[in-house]
Amino acid sequence: MLNVESIRNDFPILKQGFTYLDSAASSLTPEQVVLKEMEFYRLYRANVERGVHRWSQKASEEYENAHEIVSKFINASGPENIAMLRNTTEGINLVANSLDWKKTDNIVTTIIEHHSNFITWLRVSQKRGCKINLVKSSKEGLFDLHDFEKMINDNTKLVAVTGVSNVLGVITPIKEIIKIAHEHNALVLVDGAQSVPHIKTDVKDLKVDFLSFSGHKMLGPTGSGGLYIANDFLLNTEPLCIGGGTITDVSIDSFEFAAPPMKFEAGTPAIAQVIGLGEACIYLQQVGMDNVSNWDHVLAKKLVDGLLEIEGVEVYGPHDPKQRVGLATFNIKNMNPHDVALTLDTEYDIGIRSGHHCALPLMKELFQIKEGNARASTYLYNTKNEIEKLLSAVEEIAH
Repeated sequence: MLNVESIRNDFPILKQGFTYLDSAASSLTPEQVVLKEMEFYRLYRANVERGVHRWSQKASEEYENAHEIVSKFINASGPENIAMLRNTTEGINLVANSLDWKKTDNIVTTIIEHHSNFITWLRVSQKRGCKINLVKSSKEGLFDLHDFEKMINDNTKLVAVTGVSNVLGVITPIKEIIKIAHEHNALVLVDGAQSVPHIKTDVKDLKVDFLSFSGHKMLGPTGSGGLYIANDFLLNTEPLCIGGGTITDVSIDSFEFAAPPMKFEAGTPAIAQVIGLGEACIYLQQVGMDNVSNWDHVLAKKLVDGLLEIEGVEVYGPHDPKQRVGLATFNIKNMNPHDVALTLDTEYDIGIRSGHHCALPLMKELFQIKEGNARASTYLYNTKNEIEKLLSAVEEIAH
């Protein structure tokens, strides 16, 4: 069982008394991760894979070890499957620019995607002439798998789908979607920005081809993230950038790529951040991802049930907490969501997100909302009392 009070002790920032409910945008970072990054700067601050001296060797060891840790965290075959990048967005763009697109190809994605997993494919469509097939959901963000069966065909090159909606908190049935896609020999890319931090992820069980995720949403540093590439695609997936560190040999008219993951990590990487992401994965493993998910459901139920009881408040996404992570979006009647968020900050010391959450197609097509909505999102360090504080504040604001 998750010991929230013990966990909160690992986050000194929480001692300020501010209630942070914006982890879907960026999670907080425990002291263990901060200290691990500081260890690099204090004890072996040198470049990786470049020098034979002891500091470079130690930095390289820690950097390579982080790949191993992250690999195990999502149950990949090995560290070669994990390209360390800046964030989810970079991973998605790497895949988009790597694939050999033809005009006869089509791409299947959904209405609930973050812009990063939507406009990337729009650009491919515009540049390469591919067709985009868009799967729509219910207003709660729930899908009928038959719609994927209708949209995915033998011309589908890629299915790009989020693991969890950053607006609705809904958990997407990605395993079933992957099965449908693979029946047509289509590749699948999962945007794991919201799912990897909250749900135990097993890439072998999912049989996913590409999985992109961000470190800053899973207790890690900003500027860190990973792209999982399945074994079958390691050699023919092209890097987004090439340069120092990505090659084994260069002559005046040719070059040879280094073995994965180095072929994907051009130039000097974000060494401290990558090492910090490894430490964040260790922290989450020690807590237990099943415990994280269970606490998510507890907080989600309290949050959604409470918001639904307040007159004048509209709640978006599934009402069943088992269908979502600890995230809820809402609007208060006759109030701009930015005003709601600002009031919560200035008068109640509560931090939430407001706006379109980088998901304008969802806002326009599903809800016809111009201003967006307010979003409260939780993580393993949030308490029931903080949810009660938010609910009480929303009720006062609404009346």
